[in-house]
This record gives sequence, C-alpha cells and structure tokens, in this order.
Amino acid sequence: MSALPSYTGLLGRVWHYLFLLLCSLVFLLLIAPILVVVPLSFNAESFYTFTEGMLRGDPAAYSLKWYREIFGVYEDIRASRPEGGSEWLEAAWNSLIIGLPATLLATSLGTLAAIGLSRPSMPFRRLIMAFLISPMIVPIIITAAGIFLYYSKFNLAYTHAGLIIAHAALGTPFVVITVTATLIGFDQSYIRASSSLGARPLRTFWKVILPMTFPGIVTGALFAFVTSLDEVVVIIFLGGEDQVTLPRLMWSGIRQEITLTILAVATIMIMISIVLLYFVELLRRRNERLGLGSMSSNMRNG
Repeated sequence: MSALPSYTGLLGRVWHYLFLLLCSLVFLLLIAPILVVVPLSFNAESFYTFTEGMLRGDPAAYSLKWYREIFGVYEDIRASRPEGGSEWLEAAWNSLIIGLPATLLATSLGTLAAIGLSRPSMPFRRLIMAFLISPMIVPIIITAAGIFLYYSKFNLAYTHAGLIIAHAALGTPFVVITVTATLIGFDQSYIRASSSLGARPLRTFWKVILPMTFPGIVTGALFAFVTSLDEVVVIIFLGGEDQVTLPRLMWSGIRQEITLTILAVATIMIMISIVLLYFVELLRRRNERLGLGSMSSNMRNG
C-alpha cells in the first residue's frame, strides 16, 4: 500500500482510512459465507454449526467423511444404491457433459457474434448487442419458463441436448462481452495488411484475429462454463431424472435431507472457481503484456 502524499490534510487522511475500512467491510461481507462453508465441511459431527472441539482446534473434531461420501466410500452408501456409484459423482458427470458442450457452443457463437459486432459497417449493432446480452438482464426464472414452453413443442425438455442449448444461450452473453472488449483495442491494420497480402477472410481469422483475441475468448469461455456449472433454475424447469446436476442435487439436499456433504461439494466448487479466476487473471496479464508489446512496436515503427 502506497503512503499518502505529504501534502494530504487531516480530512484527506480521515477519508483515506475510512475508505479502507469500508472496502474491508464490503470484502468481509462478500467473503464471509466462504469463510464459514469451508471449515464446516470438515466437521466430524452432523451439525451446521461449529462444535466446541472445532473452536478449540481439536483434531478429532475435524473429519473428511463428508468428502468420502461424495465418492461413495462408505458401505452404507453403496448399500443404499444397488446400482453402484455415488449420486454426487453422477451429478458431477452430468454437470460436465452439459457444461463442456454448452461452453464450446457458447464460445463459438459468442466469438463470431463479437467479431461481427466489432465492425463499424455492421447495421443495428446496438440493437443486436442488446438482444444478445438480454439473458443477463432478464430474470432467470422468466428465461427458464420461456425456454421450457418453447422446448416442450420440440420435445427438447428433459433432454441433455435441450439443456446444452439452454446453457449455451445463458453463457453466450459473457463471451460476447469479453471478446468485444478485447476487439475494442484490436488494431484493424493487421486485417487490412492480411487482406493486402492475399489472405482470404477465413485464413485471416485463423492466423490474425484468433491468436490476438485468444485471451478474451478463453476468458469468456471460462465465464460461460462457470455459468453452466452454477445454474440451477433452468435445470429445475428442463431437467429430468437423468439430468440432475450438482447445483440441483445441492438444492434438493437442502430442502429434503440436510447433510454436510453439501458443504463439501460447495468447497470443491469454490476451489474450482478460484483456480478458474486465477487462470483468468493470468490471461489478463498476458493480454496486457501483448498490448504493451504491440504499442511499443507501433511506436518504434512510427
């Protein structure tokens, strides 16, 4: 933290430390649920509260049994499921087989849309952009109800294909926004140079546009995947018995059977989110370095 300038008066210093206090309170408000969920997932007892042993730091008060339950390690869990396996692993598998194709579809459509919207000659750009990002603005329950009514006519409800398309629609706005933001600083002279050298539009896309916008594309894909992984309302409307994902199973567990396995799953999802956010930050820094390098090269050539 940089020190305050020597000319800062009393009022400025008071506001500076008050601002730091407010930022700390907001940060604590946002991070407090995570600070509670993670240690409680190691509770040896079946309570959603910190036991006396946990508060004393007694190792016997902590256990990995809720994580073992995720993988169906206990005999009583295997006995209760004659078909074998763990419902949590099945839900995780459903989340992946829905989330990964939905991410791929959202990334492809969102990238193409962003490239088209970045061109000045594109008519009705603002209207199209507003339409594409509407899933982020419209309440999700309204979107889910509309998708369900529409999909019912085409027998897409209660199918993996229907959920993949629905999750792709929810993730596409994130890709459009991130790729569009990347293309704002894109030097169009590279495209003109590629065209002047005889490259066709498709080759220009693969050799020029895609490499330079790759960090923005990957960032949008990560946000689209997290959106699919976290989505529960559309799953409730469109998902059947064979499409139970982790969020829906956690929702059902909270309503029907309270178990700390939910907190263990939540902790794993938190760790995945942290890793993805760290990866996004690495891409952002790489993009800044590439931008600085391009700027310095243009200055030298100028």
